[in-house]
Order: sequence, then structure tokens, then C-alpha cells
Amino acid sequence: MAASLDTAIILAGGFGTRLQQVVSDVPKCLAPIAGKPFLHYLIAGLEQQGIRQFIFSLGYKHEQVVHYLQTAQAHRAWKVVVEHEPLGTGGAIRYAAQVADAEQVVVVNGDTWFDVDLQVLAHDHTQANADATLALKRMSHVDRYGLVEVDNRGFVAAFREKQFTESGLINGGVYVINVNSFMQDTPAGNFSMEQAYLTPRAGKQKLFGSVHEGYFIDIGIPEDFERATHEFPRLFNANS
Repeated sequence: MAASLDTAIILAGGFGTRLQQVVSDVPKCLAPIAGKPFLHYLIAGLEQQGIRQFIFSLGYKHEQVVHYLQTAQAHRAWKVVVEHEPLGTGGAIRYAAQVADAEQVVVVNGDTWFDVDLQVLAHDHTQANADATLALKRMSHVDRYGLVEVDNRGFVAAFREKQFTESGLINGGVYVINVNSFMQDTPAGNFSMEQAYLTPRAGKQKLFGSVHEGYFIDIGIPEDFERATHEFPRLFNANS
């Protein structure tokens, strides 16, 4: 792994509206799966790949997340930033990046597990000299996610709106960004990472798409949360 990639920003400030019918008393990142909060698995997985510094971008019910970190994750190095008003995905990343000490950081969503090889992701990012590198996942029978098109060198050529397709690449929500350039190229306040930052850079060889075939699940909807409760015990017992 590139020595500089030892810091992760975890976006865990969302309201979790779609999930509240099954998990209403905690934020999404603390949703219990096989007896442990989802965040437990996310932190452990990142640590196994060399992440040593964690920055949590929090909002909704942030006190519960802070309590969990203080009690269950006190032995790890972590920082917290709290959105007192919604900042959007891009604004949340920028707000958290202000407290990062690293030149590059990996950004992940607090309600998504994507088994990305961070060593490969970091290598691809460095080789491409990109503003940001996206971890992409090939999916079949896709209609829930927008699609990502890449050129023959692997740079992101375009983003396509949600539509049914037999097979295509989706944005898995895991990024490597250069902290200084990201801070310089983005405004303070509320903005969408996808619409305001990624989309304008498509087709300009500024975004690289790194394709990964690892396990992917977004627990933000009840169906996939239920699926995770069955799959996680098998997945993590197999890897223990």
C-alpha cells in the first residue's frame, strides 16, 4: 500500500430515512448486524488494509456514534466532525478533510460495505495522476444505481442516469482524493460530490475508475439490510 494512504473519512451523517422502518432508534452506521454495529465491520475491514487514522463525518444522532467510538473504539486513532446543518456528500467530505493530516485519504460511506483492495486503489490513483479515483463495481441487472462509463485507459468518461441494464459498472462510493487539491477545487458549504465534483470532471481524464470485484452491499434500504444480517456472519466467519 502507498505509505500515504493510512487515513479514512467515513461519511456517517445521513438520516437513514429508508431504513427507519426497520432500524429507527440508531443512525444507519450503528444498525446492528449479527450482534455488532455495522460500523464495527467497516472499521475492522479498513484497519486490516492499513488504515490507522479515522475521521468520522457525523450529523443525525451523532451523540450515539461518539459514545460508541469512545467505548468500543477508544484504542484507535479517530477524529469526529459534526454537521450542524446538512452539507451534502461533497460538503461533508470537504468538512472532514479539513482535519486530515494526510496528503491522500480514502473516503467511504458509513452504510456501505465494498471489499475494495486499497493497495490496488492507491496504486491506480498514483499511476493515473488523477484528481480522484473511484472504486467501481460490475453489477448485473442494474436499475437502482447510475452507471459509470470508462475509456480504454480506465478514466471515467461519463456518468449515466439510473436505468435498467444487463451489466455495467457502478460507483461503489469509495474514493481516493488528494486533500489539498480537493480543498482548493471545491467551495465551503453544501454541495453534492456526485453532481458538483465528479460529473464536471468526467471525460477530462481527471477521474480514474478502478474496478474491484469484491463483495458489495448498501444497507441503506430494508431489503439489503435484511440480506446483510444473513450474509455477514458467513462472510466474516469465513474470513476470521
